Order: sequence, then C-alpha cells, then structure tokens
Amino acid sequence: MHDTHVAASHAADPTLVLLTVEEAARRLRVGRTTCFALIRTGALESVLIGGLRRVPVDAPAKYVTRLRTTQHAA
Repeated sequence: MHDTHVAASHAADPTLVLLTVEEAARRLRVGRTTCFALIRTGALESVLIGGLRRVPVDAPAKYVTRLRTTQHAA
C-alpha cells in the first residue's frame, strides 16, 4: 500500500532532483504508459541510472511550457 504522507513529503522536498516515471506521470496528470511514450519519443527528458529510468524534477514543467509555446504558435 502506498503511503500518501510519504508521497506528499517527496513532492515538497526541495532537494529532490529526480522523479520516478510514476511521479512524473502524476505531475502531468497522465498515465504511466503515456509518460513512458513521452520519454520514448524524447518529448519528456529522462535519464537512466543503474537500469532505473528517472525524470529530472524540472522536466515535466519544461514539457508543458514547450506544449504551450507550440500550441500558441500554431
């Protein structure tokens, strides 16, 4: 069972530099599969550490900014 208190404390942790794919998906309000698809296409930045896929904490916001910029330009 997932401890929501732990999840909330992670979200507010200013020292956190990497997110799991699931955490990034929650921030983007998309599913895990969609998040992996964004990573696979290069739309969402990620890194591989010891076989674990992680998303830089600022990457979801950068992705949304790019979406907003391209949608306003179109």
